[in-house]
Amino acid sequence: MSNEAGAVTEQASDNQGLVPKLRFPEFRDAGEWVEKPLGEFASLISERVGGRQFIPLSITSGVGLISQEEKFGRTIAGQQLKNYLVLRKGDFAYNKSATKLYPQGYAVMYQGDEVGCVPSSIFACFSVTDNSVAKSYINYQLSANLHGRWLSRFTTIGARANGSLNVDDNDLLALPVPLPEGPAKFAEQQKIADFLSSLDALINVETDKLAVLRDHKKGLMQQLFPVKGETTPRLRFPEFRNAGEWEERPLGDLAENLDNRRVPIASSARASGEVPYYGASGIVDYVADYIFDEDILCISEDGANLVARSTPIAFSVSGKCWINNHAHVLKFEKMHTQILVEQYLNAISLEDFLTGVAQPKLNRGMLDVIPVPIPNDEGEQRKIAVCLSSLDALIASQNDSVAALKNHQSGLMQQLFPSPDEAVA
Repeated sequence: MSNEAGAVTEQASDNQGLVPKLRFPEFRDAGEWVEKPLGEFASLISERVGGRQFIPLSITSGVGLISQEEKFGRTIAGQQLKNYLVLRKGDFAYNKSATKLYPQGYAVMYQGDEVGCVPSSIFACFSVTDNSVAKSYINYQLSANLHGRWLSRFTTIGARANGSLNVDDNDLLALPVPLPEGPAKFAEQQKIADFLSSLDALINVETDKLAVLRDHKKGLMQQLFPVKGETTPRLRFPEFRNAGEWEERPLGDLAENLDNRRVPIASSARASGEVPYYGASGIVDYVADYIFDEDILCISEDGANLVARSTPIAFSVSGKCWINNHAHVLKFEKMHTQILVEQYLNAISLEDFLTGVAQPKLNRGMLDVIPVPIPNDEGEQRKIAVCLSSLDALIASQNDSVAALKNHQSGLMQQLFPSPDEAVA
């Protein structure tokens, strides 16, 4: 098998010990790999900040170490700064906190040029002391959660904080790390790291393109819809520049509410099927029957999540589906009107329309009075809807491209790093 650069080939597996499935041609005959405990080529960092001034760092799973100022908008170290562990470029930090992506904690190499520091209460830090081990290679092994698979047999959730892990440093240092052997061992490690780094660079480029598209849409939305207090948008298609002012209409006048047509169904009664079951934030499950079979717009009424949700709070549905009781269901006479309303609602905050304190909700009464600016000319509605839908399609396509690259990299990492379980005696 070859990759896009033609640099990696399948490694024959007959009678092989610990070897990767994919290997660069120049290392194909370099022999088996070995497993070495982390503590054999790395040592724990015990240096504390004391009275010095270093950059307090925090960690974000899948991203890495960033300053507390960047993550929280302020430094939260306080009087504990003196007890923080010191990190220099190339050092590693392991956060003893469970996350969704890394249930046994996240570990990463610090790549900043300035000296940083992390709280000793939730971090174990180490430095690679053997020059025959490439730090960047170890970083990719950790990003593939090598440590998590090992530590899963030792870790327990601590009582002092939610998600805090009780991890013995000796268990961390006992982590078995697969490494190439022989005269070219460092070169092979570095080759793997450089190859994965080139994929990272490509992913970053495509991710930046996605961000540009999203920013472009956000800016375009601000000009295609009138700002508060105005009756015409700042940007208008040429054929509608003299089409007159827009009208602000309550949402209840624009659509028929179908909430009463929803039939509750218990989770125990839901059976897998081909028909999607939609919750407040998207598809929850699939069922064998349906309640709606038409184009509708769903708007979440779950106020506690509504304000903070990163996914759209309004989403269109077409065809057979179930909708649970945490979403309002609206039917529009024209699809272009539905698209326009959906785009507008997802571009504004509905916090002012929520009611309740403990768990704010968007009830039917408040939903109906949400003011929506809309052009009277249906041709203009259709033109804007087509424009924004086309842009959404580009964003979705770019998002798929980024996801595909990430999946490709993940798949390659599984083959570039040998698994002890697959070794043949």
